[in-house]
Amino acid sequence: MKTLTETMRGLAARSPWIYRINAGSCNGCDVECATTACIPRYDVERLGCQYCGSPRHADIVLITGPLTARIKDDVLRVYAEIPDPKVTVAVGICPISGGVFRESYAVHAPMDQYIPIDVNVPGCPPRPQAIIEGVALAIDIWRERL
Repeated sequence: MKTLTETMRGLAARSPWIYRINAGSCNGCDVECATTACIPRYDVERLGCQYCGSPRHADIVLITGPLTARIKDDVLRVYAEIPDPKVTVAVGICPISGGVFRESYAVHAPMDQYIPIDVNVPGCPPRPQAIIEGVALAIDIWRERL
């Protein structure tokens, strides 16, 4: 018979939780991320994970937006609250390179200068299928780090 600790470890290995951080996006990627939570055709829960409301419960982080100067400190603070091992997925072209905002005085891009990025999901905005594929890659990376 398994102990409670062994059982909880097994559940954690099978059930990563996702937290989304908006780093100043136009919300195009956020709408597509919401699609992966609400529409059964693209349901991310079929991979065995779900969205959570607190960074302290997260295992996988989806980051959207180009990291604006106004919200940079808040994003870094929230990211630091996420326990290790964590996997970071950059959703959309903005966190990857800054996108159309890349030359702006108000944008700190690319995101990987401030936060380690494990998976990139390019697109403006990326399709829900691409986001789910990125989450699937993130789950594999997360399980290796356990």
